[in-house]
Amino acid sequence: MKLVLAPMEGVVDFKMRQLLTNIGGFDLCVTEFVRVVDACLPDKVFYRFCPELSNNGLTSAGTPVRIQLLGQVAGALAENAVKAISLGSHGIDLNFGCPAKTVNKSKGGAVLLKDPEHMYEIIKAVRDAVDSKHQVSAKIRLGFDDDSNSQEIVDAVVSAGASSIAIHARTKRDGYNPPAYWEKIPPLIKDKDITVVANGEIWQVADAMLCQKRSGCTDLMLGRGALSHPDLAKKIKANINNEHYAGLEWEHILYHLINSAIHHDPAKDEKYFASRTKQWLGYLKRQYPQAITLFDEIRRLKAKEDVAEVLSKYAKAPQFDANHNA
Repeated sequence: MKLVLAPMEGVVDFKMRQLLTNIGGFDLCVTEFVRVVDACLPDKVFYRFCPELSNNGLTSAGTPVRIQLLGQVAGALAENAVKAISLGSHGIDLNFGCPAKTVNKSKGGAVLLKDPEHMYEIIKAVRDAVDSKHQVSAKIRLGFDDDSNSQEIVDAVVSAGASSIAIHARTKRDGYNPPAYWEKIPPLIKDKDITVVANGEIWQVADAMLCQKRSGCTDLMLGRGALSHPDLAKKIKANINNEHYAGLEWEHILYHLINSAIHHDPAKDEKYFASRTKQWLGYLKRQYPQAITLFDEIRRLKAKEDVAEVLSKYAKAPQFDANHNA
């Protein structure tokens, strides 16, 4: 079983990947999308989206990171894929799932689901350009307005030679509204020789097990579930392997938050730490009701030192056993 940390624009950046992979359980991370128009981007763009390139494409915990590209021009995407691989990306991921209106208006992301033939051309161009020893994956949804052409979409990905496909089991119209239709995946991938990763609405260990059962997929991708439940990947792995893992308590989560470099960025202004902390609390409140109280406590704070002082009052270092289990 492999667990992949999903790309989430504006949320799962370098520092969040570092924090979550340090907690453990993930086998691969995918970056926020790098937008490609019609030219080869300079190296600095790839390093900005994926600072892990300076560490052989690995997070500080040793988890491989794969750069995701978004665009509509097959040749330009292929050229940038080769560049990303040369810089150290662990494969290439292609975005056909982003539902953002601004992205779709520029003919990128989920809007390409309307045109499986165009998807095929993009994936084929990238696959042909990138050495076969490197993975080329695609992230899709079941469709745009509905799932009437979902089989065509999957067939296009497979026939273009992609190494794997991550299926967010909702349409673009569905957005992020529950449920995720995991049961629609098996007919799409029947007799297909490709690795399939199921994605969508995995918030708890029980969701992961049910997703595996209904989707027929061994591998899973975690997005919002990992943000609300930072050790979810580790809990899932422990469950699969019949290992003991008690899990992190609220005070342990805060310890990881303030002792990582996640919010400290010299390039950002003084308010960055506070705004980023409040953003994450919005996700954490689903798993930890204490996040609501903490948000109220820091709501009006803007200075980094003031927010850190409040967090430190509640943070506590987790105690690990010989197997590094909390």
